[in-house]
Amino acid sequence: MIVADSDVLIDSLRGRKPLVDRVALELKMGTLATTVVNCFELLSGAKTESGKKKVEKLLGALTILPVDEGAARRAAEVRRQLESEGLGIGMADYLIAGICLERDLVLLTRNRQHFERIAGLALGRLHGSSP
Repeated sequence: MIVADSDVLIDSLRGRKPLVDRVALELKMGTLATTVVNCFELLSGAKTESGKKKVEKLLGALTILPVDEGAARRAAEVRRQLESEGLGIGMADYLIAGICLERDLVLLTRNRQHFERIAGLALGRLHGSSP
């Protein structure tokens, strides 16, 4: 399973290539998920009624992964490590990383600058085939 970050899903909603095609392919294959954190980000960013409907439709097609205790512990571990090095990335990104690490899932994101800092986190390729 591949976990789509908010930036990937937003690009898809806006019809931006190549992510609109990648998201469509992963949805067709049944391999795309996102996190409850990304769900929050998308829903809170939808300002118009049509935007809300698009977001709801997309979210309805995705598996939405929760922040459970294991993910919270992994996120806390990542936060302590990165902040001790002066490389903090923000609460939402810690939680997203924790969810992916706990479940051993690949994260598809354009925000590689933040997520590449996290040891053991697998990042998907944005172009070409899966992951």
